[in-house]
Amino acid sequence: MRPACTHHVAPTGMRGYTLIEVIVAFALLALALTLLLGSLSNAARQVHWADGAGRATLYAQSLLDQAGVGEPLEAGTRSGTFESERYRWTLAVRPYVDPAKGTVAATADGAQMFQLDLHIDWGPAAAQQLQLQTLRLSRSTSVPEVP
Repeated sequence: MRPACTHHVAPTGMRGYTLIEVIVAFALLALALTLLLGSLSNAARQVHWADGAGRATLYAQSLLDQAGVGEPLEAGTRSGTFESERYRWTLAVRPYVDPAKGTVAATADGAQMFQLDLHIDWGPAAAQQLQLQTLRLSRSTSVPEVP
């Protein structure tokens, strides 16, 4: 005689996961990882942009600090590059016209006000840009004779 086939019933605490539960768990894990990787990718892009903008700001500060220090300011446009042409800049200097008077702003001793417009761009196809504008007072190069 053959023994009768008996089915073992697992105790309530020993039950395994069903296939649908495993699939749902994997789907939730995939969704969570997708969101996490998207956030990390966006954060990496922002860090890269911040690095570029920070460097551009330092170069701009350096250029504006040098303007009118070694030699007096003169109207005109200069341009150049930094970091093997990664950053391209253009500095336009022009006499500042006082909007109230409609004339070039100057002091009694001959110092003249200039407007400096600095444009820096970087990145692929100059995608990122920084534009700064400031005023600078420049004294005449001629030194008055002392009697």
